[in-house]
Amino acid sequence: WSRFLLAALVSPMMLGLKVDFSILLEPLGFVKVLEWILAIFAFATCGGFQGETTLVVSCKGVVNKTITAAFAYPFRLNTVVFSAPDPKGCGGTWTDVYLMGNFSSSAQFFVTLAALVFLYCLTALVVYIGYNHVYQENNKFPLTDLVISVLTAFLWLVSTFVWAKALADIKVSTGASIIPGIESCKAPGTTCHFLSVTSMRILNVSVVFGLLNTILWAGNVWLVYKDTNLHSQWNRISESP
Repeated sequence: WSRFLLAALVSPMMLGLKVDFSILLEPLGFVKVLEWILAIFAFATCGGFQGETTLVVSCKGVVNKTITAAFAYPFRLNTVVFSAPDPKGCGGTWTDVYLMGNFSSSAQFFVTLAALVFLYCLTALVVYIGYNHVYQENNKFPLTDLVISVLTAFLWLVSTFVWAKALADIKVSTGASIIPGIESCKAPGTTCHFLSVTSMRILNVSVVFGLLNTILWAGNVWLVYKDTNLHSQWNRISESP
């Protein structure tokens, strides 16, 4: 019975299937492939980041001990703590030291958008390749595609600038400027020096991919618009005396 049920559900969908990969050589299909690839890169460069910031601490019974605070996506830095310089906490003068800031909302907004765009591009490519004749004959599909393209371009613009601002704050919150705010480093006989922080070049690249996605989707709006009756209606109006 399960086979018959599956066949009954799938067969109506497959009746109109006309596979044509030539659409991928046309601007509309080619751009969608690029959007799909760039969404993957935006997701991977931001969502896959792991890093740490390192200090050198000298205190009671401890000389030049390195301590680290490991952080990663989604960058809830206020939950990241530096390891204690020694088991006794510098003779009782050391308390848990946390990084400052929670940037999860900005990072998750950016990564979630990339994931949703990835899924939408796959769906759109299936429609373009297998049901392009239906797409062209029914104006509702191009109009829906146009609305989604406009919204996506806008969301890429917003999420990229929000994420870029959060990234700038992350760099400050994990860099050398954190030393003056650490109370444990102000204890008598205790000195702290900033040693290093993991390079964030890959996160800079994620911002670049966000901007590229914004530009690409803005161009996609025009390509989709030409497939709608809005474009033909405007041409008729402009050509009329």
